[in-house]
Amino acid sequence: MKIIALDVGARRIGVARADTSVKIAIPECTIIANGQEFAEIAKILKRYDTSWLVLGLPRNSKGEETAQSTYVRGFAKKLKQAIPGVKIRFQDESLTSVEAEQRLKSRKRRYEKGEIDAEAASIILQDFIENYTPSAQQNELSEPDEKPKKKHHIFIIAIAVVLILVVASGSAAYAWYDAQLKPFVAATSCSDLNSEELKPTNGASEEDTQESNTTEDPECRKITFSIASGESISTISHNLESAGLIHSALAFRLYYRLHQSENDSLKVGSYVLNRSMSVQDIVDLLVKGDNRSNVFSFTILPGETIKTIKSKLAREGYSETDINTAFSKNYDYWFLKDRKDTSAYGAEPLEGFIFGDTYEFYKGESVENIVKTALNAFDKAAREKDLENKFTAQGLNMYQGVTLASIVQKEGIAGHYDDIAKVFLNRLSRNMALGSDVTTKFAADLIDPERKTYTNNADILKIDSLYNTRLYTGLPPGPICNPGLVSLEAVANPSDTDAIYFLTGDDGMMYYSTTEEGHLQNIREHCRESCATAL
Repeated sequence: MKIIALDVGARRIGVARADTSVKIAIPECTIIANGQEFAEIAKILKRYDTSWLVLGLPRNSKGEETAQSTYVRGFAKKLKQAIPGVKIRFQDESLTSVEAEQRLKSRKRRYEKGEIDAEAASIILQDFIENYTPSAQQNELSEPDEKPKKKHHIFIIAIAVVLILVVASGSAAYAWYDAQLKPFVAATSCSDLNSEELKPTNGASEEDTQESNTTEDPECRKITFSIASGESISTISHNLESAGLIHSALAFRLYYRLHQSENDSLKVGSYVLNRSMSVQDIVDLLVKGDNRSNVFSFTILPGETIKTIKSKLAREGYSETDINTAFSKNYDYWFLKDRKDTSAYGAEPLEGFIFGDTYEFYKGESVENIVKTALNAFDKAAREKDLENKFTAQGLNMYQGVTLASIVQKEGIAGHYDDIAKVFLNRLSRNMALGSDVTTKFAADLIDPERKTYTNNADILKIDSLYNTRLYTGLPPGPICNPGLVSLEAVANPSDTDAIYFLTGDDGMMYYSTTEEGHLQNIREHCRESCATAL
């Protein structure tokens, strides 16, 4: 039977799974605690057709329960109410996150925080199944005490796998594992199988693939399988199992982790696979990757506006209608809750939240999915960096924090973002106008992008717009670009300068002042050319 384990935290919940017939706990995924966690847990239980959950119950070095233990017990009560019929067992644990991080460090150079939580859940589950086994008669877990005794030694998963697969090669566990790696049908049974079919699709359409299947044995049919950008090994393995290409997602992940180095990732792309391919065949092909003919890279730079991004999408062949529809849609993300309606100014509603990065998409991918991918990347960064709480500490809500970060992005240079952020925060606290020319330039770009009316800086700086932060105090109505992570973090973690003026000199250096007299002196000495640059 299958068991799911949870490493419960206030922000993230690590998930692991195990089959008691194999007794190997495997990290599964991480769930964000955003109000939807019970629904996500229910989906996982349904996916694996189980009602058994093991929750790690933290204890201190003396074996006593802690405040976190109380939180976990409260979480368990809510979980029982949310998911009727769920069976919960607790497993004592301490310092599993520390052990999890040590394991990850021993296996790979880079890893995300979420991976620590999932690894911690696997440690909890491994310890549980080493203590408790399924009842052969009842086909369910023996009822443990609510506070089972923790084993002093926790087996490292990698060592456990090696021992099972190498030392105990004659065991039932190895027999099971070996069987899961084999293809559904022998390659010799598929008479028209050739080396070309073991290559990526080279852009072949699904219709072409389906048509070629009509003359084959159903067991030898070609199956188009795709890996999208950002998909985890867990998602990929489950998709392969659902497509009928492998026997077991668990065995696939075990094989991948045992036989591939940390640099051998499964590549984004579209492939033609069939059921005569073993797990080794499939892994080798997915690691090699497709020929990229049906994939394109799309780069969004920090500081770009949505107007620029739209132009780049148009150059990729997307229609103006599709682009405008996707960017004007009302997306339901928590970080957009404080967003203002800036349509009266001609500004884009999602300005500020399209996260800069290089993304990979299939040709023909919808603009909506491209937008969602960038919004999801912002969501991930905002949660990992705890931006909302840190913005609050600066007296800003999420939308205000992003708005200020967009100004810092346009004003800043490397090494000075946190100082610039603090200068603006100092001015806001004193109810001074921000006096940022980049916001006024943004207003001019909205009103007169070709500068037919506003032909010089003096005219532009008189534009009657709330984006003109020389005329109006406070923040502008919304972001003026899509800030990068450096600018977002600068507003979240500003420096401690008391300056209220800054400028970029002709020499590219930043000059700060706490008084207007000092600022004017800096202009005279350092900013004869750059301060006259056309807006």
